[in-house]
Amino acid sequence: MRTPARRSAVAAMTTATVFGLAACTEPSDEGTPGVTDDTVTIGTHHPLTGPAAAGYSTISAATSAYFEYVNDNGGIHGRSIEYLVEDDEYDPFNTLNSVTELVSEDEVFAIVNGLGTPTHSAVLDYLDEEGVPDLFISSGSRIWNDPRVYPNTFGFNAEYVTEGAALAQYAVDQDPDASICVLGQDDDYGEGILEGVESVVGGNEITEIQIYSTSKEDVTPQIAAMMEAGCEVNILGTINGFTALSVGTAAQLEWFPRWYVSSSGADYPTLVEYLGAENGPALLQGMVSVNYLPFSPDGEWVELFKQINDEYNGGAPFTANTVFGMSVGYLFAEALAAAGEEPTRESLIEAVESGELLGNGIVPVSYSDGNHAGYSTVGIASVDQGVQDYVGTTYSVTIGRVEEVEADPVPLENGGIPTG
Repeated sequence: MRTPARRSAVAAMTTATVFGLAACTEPSDEGTPGVTDDTVTIGTHHPLTGPAAAGYSTISAATSAYFEYVNDNGGIHGRSIEYLVEDDEYDPFNTLNSVTELVSEDEVFAIVNGLGTPTHSAVLDYLDEEGVPDLFISSGSRIWNDPRVYPNTFGFNAEYVTEGAALAQYAVDQDPDASICVLGQDDDYGEGILEGVESVVGGNEITEIQIYSTSKEDVTPQIAAMMEAGCEVNILGTINGFTALSVGTAAQLEWFPRWYVSSSGADYPTLVEYLGAENGPALLQGMVSVNYLPFSPDGEWVELFKQINDEYNGGAPFTANTVFGMSVGYLFAEALAAAGEEPTRESLIEAVESGELLGNGIVPVSYSDGNHAGYSTVGIASVDQGVQDYVGTTYSVTIGRVEEVEADPVPLENGGIPTG
């Protein structure tokens, strides 16, 4: 394997151990790319630079930090995990080039947590044709959950429709007479959130629907229209930067509605950074969001991830992206452990479809041979006095139905290192 010099942007964010050369040993199974006696090499594509980098560039660094922690504690079945991260700048053309290099030149075992619907869609068919496990995609699109067409592809995030439905259900449960509005991104993300809201309240009952484009950093017309329409609860399918822009723009108009935000745009520390420490906490007080990962400040997973972040990630700011990245790393390590001491691509897929993987969320992941979506259950969180935490309301979402259920958090065991 070549030294991944083209990944210099990633190398600056991670350690040389994770991005170094694979061990110079013969593969333990000659028919298994990316697996040697000492290492398992996997790859991904993330926007480390470009317009989407501010919201997502820290995820892969957190995943790499978790893998380094695992490697320093003996690895999985004695093998260390090497994670090659390509910067695709959130450009589908770059994604295709990057993933092709990872598969054809680096011969990775699997692609893990490729980020973005438009970007990953560009490589979906290619990975399927090459027989490469395409695991835990960082997107809430329904495209990934089609095991008859894409048997090696698995999503990770709760689907956008799931999050939209859960936010709408909570809004209705809290105030049945409130005027509900939606602001969404002009792509699969915003469309999914809107579809979920419509499944609960009905399209004709939404007071106002507005869309925005990430290419234009101004939502004044959209916020003004929602204000004029008398919106009381604004459900947002927005990334963090546009959540902050929406909240800040409304404040400039002296308008303070209730904000209900999807997980992709509701990270409190990130939003405060955008809005400023002086005004952010007050503007975000009471913000409602959904999530499915263990980000409660006093949780055992968060405590472990903070320790890993301090030791292996240079003490980078600890945000929801940190939890997301390390949770993805844990799930892959769990799948690799379950794939056996001599893993193959086939045994890896079998492990994910077995129904025995748990992940580390507020409920176990729900993979099976007929379901390739990670989470269909999400919890409601809110911000109170600068603390973002779950409020104790959890919804399971299936087509046309939202049901309140009890959370079933996965406990931390063995220091967060799966053993198979």
